[in-house]
Amino acid sequence: MKFENILEEIGGFGPFQILIIVLLCTPRIVLPCHFLLNNFIAAVPPHWCDVSTLDDGRLFRSLTQQQRLTVSVPLQKDGKPKSCEMFSSPQFQILYNGSNSSAELPTIQCQSGWIYDNSTFTSTLATEWDLVCDRKSLTKTTGTIFFLGVMMGAIAFGFLCDKYGRKTTLLASYIMVIVFGFSSAFANSYVLFAVLRFLTGFALTGITINSIVLSIEWVDIGHRSFIGVIGSLAWSVGNMLLAGFALLVTDWRTLIMTVTAPLGFAVLTWWWIPESARWLLAKGKVERAQFYLDKCAKFNKRQKLSSKLKLETLSNIEMLEKQDKNYTYLDLIKTPKMRQLTLLTGIVWYGVASTYYGISLNITGFGLNMYLTHFIYAAIEVPAKLMVYCFLNIIGRRKCQAGTLLLTGVCIAINIFIPKGLWHVRAVVAILGKGLSEASFTTIFLYTTELYPTVVRQNGLGYTSFMSRLGVSVAPLILLLEDVWTLFPQIIICSVAIVSGLVALLLPETHNVRLPETIDDIEKPSKNTICSHSVESSGVFLETKITTDPQQQ
Repeated sequence: MKFENILEEIGGFGPFQILIIVLLCTPRIVLPCHFLLNNFIAAVPPHWCDVSTLDDGRLFRSLTQQQRLTVSVPLQKDGKPKSCEMFSSPQFQILYNGSNSSAELPTIQCQSGWIYDNSTFTSTLATEWDLVCDRKSLTKTTGTIFFLGVMMGAIAFGFLCDKYGRKTTLLASYIMVIVFGFSSAFANSYVLFAVLRFLTGFALTGITINSIVLSIEWVDIGHRSFIGVIGSLAWSVGNMLLAGFALLVTDWRTLIMTVTAPLGFAVLTWWWIPESARWLLAKGKVERAQFYLDKCAKFNKRQKLSSKLKLETLSNIEMLEKQDKNYTYLDLIKTPKMRQLTLLTGIVWYGVASTYYGISLNITGFGLNMYLTHFIYAAIEVPAKLMVYCFLNIIGRRKCQAGTLLLTGVCIAINIFIPKGLWHVRAVVAILGKGLSEASFTTIFLYTTELYPTVVRQNGLGYTSFMSRLGVSVAPLILLLEDVWTLFPQIIICSVAIVSGLVALLLPETHNVRLPETIDDIEKPSKNTICSHSVESSGVFLETKITTDPQQQ
C-alpha cells in the first residue's frame, strides 16, 4: 500500500490542492525579491569627492557648484568626474586653460567623504555607509553573506521540517523572515546589517523547503511536474515585481520593508494550510492525518476514507521504510561510477548556479536603465522555462543541459567583443544569454533526479544543493574582479558556463531510460533499460526542487 493509493480515493488534484498552491504563492513570490534585492539596495550611484575642505574663504566660495567641481576633481576619459580622487588644492587655471591641462596635476584620495548623485536612488548601502572606492567590495560582500545564510538554512530546515512538521516550521520561517527582514531595514551599522541579512537568508530557506514539500505531498504523481512549473513561474513573477518595487521605492530601507511586508498576509493565510498527511502518517499521528484527509475529500467532493485500518497499516509501512534508509553521503563516492557521477553533477550544478547569478546580478552596461534590464531578464525566464520543457522530451536531457550552458557561454563571449556603442545588440545578446541560463537551471532539476539511484537520491540532491549554493555565493565575488580588469568577470563566467557545458556531455542520457533504483544499477547497468518513465521521473522531479533550488532557497 502506498500513500498515492489514498490520494486516488480522495482526489490527488482538485480544489483542495489548488487552494494549497494559491496560499503558498505569496511567500514564493517574496523569495526572488530578497534573493536579487542586492541589485538595487547595494547599487553604487555616481559619486565624487566632497571638496568642501578646499574652501579658502575667498575665490573658491564665489564659484558656482559646477565650477568648484571643475577646479577640485580631475576628469575620467569619458569626461565625468573621478570617483575617488581630488586635487590637493583648487586648480583655478583649469577654468581658463580647459580640462586638458589637468592631466598631469597631482591628486590625492578623497579627504572628507563623498557627494552622491541621488537622481536614481534616494539612499543605498553605498551612500549610507560610504561603501565606495577602497570599501566598494563590501556592497557585493553582503550578497555572499546572504547566500551563505541560505546555505546554512537548507541544512537546518531540512532537519527541522522532518522533525517538527512542514506547517509548524513554515510559520516559524514566516515570522523569522519578517523579524530579521524588518530589523535589517533599521540596522545602524554595516556589520549589524550583514548579520541580519545572513539570518534573513537562513529563514527564507525554510519557506522554500516547506512550501514545495507541502505542495507536492498533497498532489498525485501525474501533477507534480505541473506544480514544478507553477512554482517556477511564481519565482519569475516575483522577479518581475521586484523591478517595479525598486522603481517606485528608491530608499533601501523602505524597499526591504516593501518586499518583506507580503509575508504578513502569508501569516494570516497560514491557518488554512494543511499539515502534510504523509508526514503525519510517517510519525504515527494517524488521527490527525485522518482529519486532513477527510477535509481533502470534502473539498474535492469525494467519499471519505472507508477504513481507518488502511491509515494505520500505511503509517506502519511509512515508519518501517524510514528505519530502513541507512545510506550516507559516503555512498556517493564509494564506487567508481558513483564517484564519477558525483564529480560531474557537482561541476555542472556549480556552473549552472554561478552562471545564472553571475548574469542576474549584473544588470548594468547594456544601454538600458537597470530597472528595465532587470524586468526583461525576469520576463525572458517564462518562455525559457516553457520551451525547455518541450525540448527535454524531443532532444533529450544531456543535449538540453550541455546545449543551454554552451550557448549561454557563447552569448557572454559575444558580448565581450561587441563595442559598448552597439548597446542594442549587446542588450539582445545579454537577454538571450539570461534566458538560456534559466533554461539550463530548469533542465538540471529534472536531469539530476533521473541520474541518481533511488537509495541515495536524497543524499545526491543534498550534495548538488551544496555545490549550487557554493556557486551562488561565489557569483557576487566574481563581479568584484571588474576592478582588476573590466572584462575579467565576464571571461570567468563565460569559461565556467562552457566548461560545465562540456562536462554535461560526459553524463549519461536519461530520456526514456528506467530510473536507477540501487547503486548496482549505476555500476552495472542492465542492457534492457529502455522504457517510458515520464510518470516515474515526474514523481521524483520535485525532490530536486525541495533540496537543490538555489534560485528559490
